[in-house]
Amino acid sequence: MIVFQQQLVHETRGRGTYDLTAKIDELVGKSAVDVGQCTVFVQHTSASLILCENADPSVRADLERYFADLVEDGDPHFTHRSEGPDDMAAHLRSILTTNSLTLPVADGRCALGTWQGIYLWEHRTQHHRRRMIVTVIGRGRSED
Repeated sequence: MIVFQQQLVHETRGRGTYDLTAKIDELVGKSAVDVGQCTVFVQHTSASLILCENADPSVRADLERYFADLVEDGDPHFTHRSEGPDDMAAHLRSILTTNSLTLPVADGRCALGTWQGIYLWEHRTQHHRRRMIVTVIGRGRSED
């Protein structure tokens, strides 16, 4: 059994989605796991991870608009505003989505569907440096 773990850091430019698919696949390849699982965990409370449509960016734009309506920046009900009007909204968006993804690994790469991509979703309006832990566990080719 192989267990591989590495930190992945991504600089965001502010609110929006950032495609991590190639970076995650690169780490899975580096792990030498042929069959197993890859878990990606974001170490922040105002960003999340999503598995989403990768062919049409309007899907992610629609998600952003939906969440902007669902959880408004500066909502007067929020008392937590330590880092600005988007602070509590970002925490709620993160809670309503997810902070980790578990993906199957087959043939040494993430076994994603044709139209699936792995995205970091930045919920803050300012740029941030986001850290993720990528853990890959499974069987290597030489362990058959």
